[in-house]
Amino acid sequence: MKSLFRLFAFLCLTNVFAQQNLTYQQPSEEILELADVELAPGGQIDSKGENMILIYRNQYKSIAELSETELRLAGLRINPVTNIGSRTTYYTNLKVKKTEDKDATQVSGLPDDARLSSFRWSPDETMVAFLNTTSKGVEVWVLDIANAKAKKLTDATVNANMGSSLNWLKDNRNLLVKMLPSDRKPLIDTDTAVPAGPTISESDGEKAQNRTYQDLLKTPNDEFNFEQLARSELKKVSINGAVESFLPADMYRGVNISPNGNFIMITTIKRPFSYLVTYSRFPSESTIYTTEGTKVKTVNEVPLDEVRPKGFMATRTGKRNMTWRDDQPSTLVWAEALDQGDPEIEVEYRDAVYEVKAPFTATPKLILKTKQRFRGISWGDDKTAIAYDYWWNTRNTKTYLFNPSNASDVKIITDRSYQDVYSDPGSFVRSKNEFGEYTLTMNGSKLYLMGDGYSKEGQFPFIDEYNVKSGKTKRLYQSKYTDKLENLNSALDMKKGEVLVRIESPSEYPNYYIRNINKKNDLKAITAFENPFKSLENVNKRVINYKRDDGLDLEGTLYLPLNYEEGKKYPMILWAYPREYKDKSSASQSTTNPNEFVYPSWGSPIYWVTKGYVVLDDAAFPIVGEGSEEPNDSFRTQLVANGKAAIDAVDNLGLVDRNKVAVGGHSYGAFMTANLLSHSNMYAAGIARSGAYNRTLTPFGFQSEERSYWDAPEVYYNMSPFMHADKMKTPLLLIHGVADNNSGTYPLQSERYFNALKGLGAPVRLVMLPKESHGYRAKESIMHTLWEQDQWLEKHVKNRVIEEETTDSED
Repeated sequence: MKSLFRLFAFLCLTNVFAQQNLTYQQPSEEILELADVELAPGGQIDSKGENMILIYRNQYKSIAELSETELRLAGLRINPVTNIGSRTTYYTNLKVKKTEDKDATQVSGLPDDARLSSFRWSPDETMVAFLNTTSKGVEVWVLDIANAKAKKLTDATVNANMGSSLNWLKDNRNLLVKMLPSDRKPLIDTDTAVPAGPTISESDGEKAQNRTYQDLLKTPNDEFNFEQLARSELKKVSINGAVESFLPADMYRGVNISPNGNFIMITTIKRPFSYLVTYSRFPSESTIYTTEGTKVKTVNEVPLDEVRPKGFMATRTGKRNMTWRDDQPSTLVWAEALDQGDPEIEVEYRDAVYEVKAPFTATPKLILKTKQRFRGISWGDDKTAIAYDYWWNTRNTKTYLFNPSNASDVKIITDRSYQDVYSDPGSFVRSKNEFGEYTLTMNGSKLYLMGDGYSKEGQFPFIDEYNVKSGKTKRLYQSKYTDKLENLNSALDMKKGEVLVRIESPSEYPNYYIRNINKKNDLKAITAFENPFKSLENVNKRVINYKRDDGLDLEGTLYLPLNYEEGKKYPMILWAYPREYKDKSSASQSTTNPNEFVYPSWGSPIYWVTKGYVVLDDAAFPIVGEGSEEPNDSFRTQLVANGKAAIDAVDNLGLVDRNKVAVGGHSYGAFMTANLLSHSNMYAAGIARSGAYNRTLTPFGFQSEERSYWDAPEVYYNMSPFMHADKMKTPLLLIHGVADNNSGTYPLQSERYFNALKGLGAPVRLVMLPKESHGYRAKESIMHTLWEQDQWLEKHVKNRVIEEETTDSED
């Protein structure tokens, strides 16, 4: 009898813990109607606002596409058959239109079963080059805008594995293209190859504290395959289809043509490779060539960048960020660290910027020093340029107005927290110069700024005029919409006052217009995309503002169920993503616009308004650490307080059944979800997608935490849901892509967390999506994910059986 009982118990346990071999499922009709729609095309417009390309694509890839051969090497994911990134987004059709015309013209001559990518406008903007991927490889095509005709220029011999493979020369007649080398050797099948010996890594005692990168090289066979896939021959391809050799085979990473078109800076990758960092930190060499392929000078040699000082603001020594100066014919500029790249060394200036003119033999000239880490320059002319720096630890950024001809003529014109959106002065407007490069739009001593316009009163995008002599600004235009959102896309002609804008509302699909800010109500529509999400047109959407227990102002976007009845309480979905701040003032600012179009992307919780749920999306979850305190020192306490404030706010509106609240998030939002379920009992269930749950597996920093595990072990322990799996009793749905490539969120995180929860008796379900990365792409995967979430919510939230009263508390 005892043996029979043991057999019965074993069979029951086997059934409980058995794997489920489930085929891909589809969500309910209400969700499917929103998830499986044909998207409006994307648009690219020329700098003058005269011609526009409409680019069409399928909303999703197929699981068959994701199942094509893929090699993961040094941070790259490559299809070795077609020689292009295996996760490339492809477009299927093109149309062109004059912005003044109502209808677009179908582009003729496109290939059958088109898979288009890498669109590049010619310098004179009369043509667009692009790639087409076939089953055998990648071809170069070109589109003649005026005639709306496309034609193929090359066979399927392009190497698009790394960096840009298409670069227009300034003559508007030729492109430099990376092509497959004639001497490429067959790749090694690393699954079947017999190893010649062990793989050995060694430390000489020098610290190398790097993030937990994925897709790194692991063996000599990986090194061999990476080199073969990275090698290209550079060819000159004319718009008539003629192909001629330019440079022999090498591992070409970057091709950068001077503004006047006379020189080309070409960067190549060198050995030794690394098993610790991705290819962007492998040794490299930058060399200047003429447009005929004659070597002029090697201008930069960068060693392997494996070892850096500690901290987010650490950088390597030597020349970095080398590029051409946009306002001059052929002048190189770059930055160098003045603090040995070490943020712990106290210096007056962190970085210096130098330049050297062609023929690149003169002593480099110092043109600027920055107090913090150099970020970039917007060029104007010989006397006017704008530079930027930043410092992570204080969230500070400075803007410099400086004279490139006089290194002592420098003025800091803004000094602010880059998290303080209310004080954001906007970005300086740029336009094409005589070289076809984008430089500051200048009108004598006047520059122009274009900003998002966030404020306590709402969002009102603006354009300002800035006087470089007086330092004063003058408001030229400010959007006055209170029921729509007007985004200022780009300035087309500041003298005429013509600006490209995008206007939308919760039920009005975003469309593009040309606005003349010098003329009242002068607005010309250039697109008329229809709303593909008709069933959400009448959804009740609002931004709610509320306070945390410590008085911090918070907000979230609230959606009511489509079948909403006043006075009735509904199940609720709370969806969020935590963000770290160094001051409460910035953390409390409102950046949510109630007039944004209601767009249910694949990862959105908005679908469930069709199923009778209240949804609080993008709820504010700030984690604040002021002064010497780091945000994560009180991460759990603030996390729980944020969640409680959000639920209280919706409850105070009389909308939610507090016993039926779900919480969910993706990536760091998944990490948030697991923590909330572990340390509070406010939730009926949780959904955590593609998260990290054990921070000791990312010991040299994660997200915004730059301290290592050994600097702050208690922070790593307290923040890790895995360490508190014994406290987790709330139903949790874990979803993860098997091929996740995001730093720190490798699939092992979900697998080990699931095993811990299962071993401790927590109600948990783990869904591993084949072939998927950090964001999901295949239609089959996304539809199944929606089905899983819907089933989980129906079972554990909407139809939850209350066994005992819940209370709001932190464990």
